[in-house]
Amino acid sequence: MCGRYALTSPPAAIAERFHLLWAPEIEAHYNIAPSQMIPAVRETAKGRELARLKWGLIPWWTKDAHIGAKLANARAESLADKPAFRDAYRCRRCLIPADAFYEWKVVAGHKQPYCIRMRDHALFGMAGLWEHWVAPDGQVVESCTIVTVDANALVGELHDRMPLILAPGDYDAWLGDGITAPILPHAVAADAMVAYPVSPLVSNARNDDPACLVPIDTP
Repeated sequence: MCGRYALTSPPAAIAERFHLLWAPEIEAHYNIAPSQMIPAVRETAKGRELARLKWGLIPWWTKDAHIGAKLANARAESLADKPAFRDAYRCRRCLIPADAFYEWKVVAGHKQPYCIRMRDHALFGMAGLWEHWVAPDGQVVESCTIVTVDANALVGELHDRMPLILAPGDYDAWLGDGITAPILPHAVAADAMVAYPVSPLVSNARNDDPACLVPIDTP
């Protein structure tokens, strides 16, 4: 799964990586958690935009927005079939920019957080889906979920799932507005990534601090 991640790259770097005409000013965040508003890249009639979406998908047909708390992730294997995801998979796909994500492993009786990122520390795009939901009172909420796949050998030491990280060459197909969903690639190769232990600070979503990304020594 993917329950926490970091986005620290400046707007100009995000715009360049995802071929945006421009990117709004966004602050660096080191410990992003579900239910928060997060930046997501999606296609519009005027080109790609960086929208702010609530993390936790709220299907357009639901009457209860609280379902989003259970839909922060979407398994790639069930996108085409699961009612919560299949409409968005056909025509509302997005990319979630990130610099790193976190997973936990039990070490010496406690949960030790690890930071996972690209070996070259490059900005990357996680496959996502987005939805447009209208509440009974007329309020509009746009939300999203992060697609996950079976973990590679590196992440598999920490968790059996990981975000579907797309290569830049796959962005166009994923963001395409046709009703034919793209073929999903496999997980990023383990040798393209690194994982290292970080401070327990990251275990509390209120701690949004650069220290969350700093490697630490473990016993």
